Amino acid sequence: MTTRVPAVGVIGTGAVGQAVSIALVASGVCGRLLVTSRTAGHAAALADDLDDMRTALGTPVRPAAADVEQLRNCAAVVVAVRAAFTNTRTDDVRMAGAGVNAPLIRSLAARFVGYQGTVLVVTNPVDLMTRLWADVSGCSRVFGVGSGLDTARYRLTLARLLDVATAEVSGHVIGEHGTAHVVCASSTAVGGRSLPIPLRQIREELTARPGRISAGIGRTRCGPAGAVLSALRLACGVEDGTVELSVPCGEAWLGVPVRFTRGRAGLSMPSLNAAEVRQLEAAGSKLCAAYRAVRSLPMQPLPSERQEPLPRTPYAWGPQTRPSPSSRPSAPSPAGRPGTSAHGGRPLKYRRRTSTAVPR
Repeated sequence: MTTRVPAVGVIGTGAVGQAVSIALVASGVCGRLLVTSRTAGHAAALADDLDDMRTALGTPVRPAAADVEQLRNCAAVVVAVRAAFTNTRTDDVRMAGAGVNAPLIRSLAARFVGYQGTVLVVTNPVDLMTRLWADVSGCSRVFGVGSGLDTARYRLTLARLLDVATAEVSGHVIGEHGTAHVVCASSTAVGGRSLPIPLRQIREELTARPGRISAGIGRTRCGPAGAVLSALRLACGVEDGTVELSVPCGEAWLGVPVRFTRGRAGLSMPSLNAAEVRQLEAAGSKLCAAYRAVRSLPMQPLPSERQEPLPRTPYAWGPQTRPSPSSRPSAPSPAGRPGTSAHGGRPLKYRRRTSTAVPR
């Protein structure tokens, strides 16, 4: 690889944060990797472990522990934090994190006001947390990593059901990274040909797969890490290509295909039939309603803001320099006017088309 990202920061050293950091070191995609965590000890331990890996593999990535302020000098930052809570939901499980993760995301995003780099958000529910980060920070290059993983799982599942190579399958999963995902069956091709798609089996597997992985190893981690690495390469201009990311689409933030050319982003929507358009609109309505509730949650106070000692919070990030009220973005969303993208994309227009009946 001849092109490398100068420095990448990772916020969070849990299962996903660790997996992302491992992938970054192994891939050699960046020159430096700065990691930060709830305590300096966690970040230092992970940095030492990654340094051992770097030496064993001979990769050029130099890992180090850092505080949040140092990450502002990175070309890209991956947000993989998760508040401490027990998820007891059995349906729409990713939404369970909205109430506990939102105050944490708000507090961290406030420290990135004026940041000019790329932010990749992994924290669930990712479509809401990505929008919240962009809203609070005012950063113009904020992307949520979720639908890209859904698409990878879709292509893998369909390839297995049809007994073909994964490379033969082209298709997308868009909408919410959750129960309101939209399988773009009408535009899926296998070996360059349109075929009937077994949607019922596909949806069952997309729903069951994350839970099955988590039941076996505690949390999904490798898949999200792969999705982050793929998105990072494109967003930072290491290579050109398309990946599904959560970005502004109309009134909501939704996972849609984003085409990157030398790091510049633009929407690359597939054609949708009438049913898929309705599903995408429903996903947008769901996420807009959920975001209104999340947006009203207060910012989690950080230790430097407290007037008296309190028990340690899940993420005590150390000293914080908060922006003054006048310096904070006042617009409700950085997406600009409805239907436009702050990432350089064109207005989203759903293209309807008729198609042959697909088994559902």
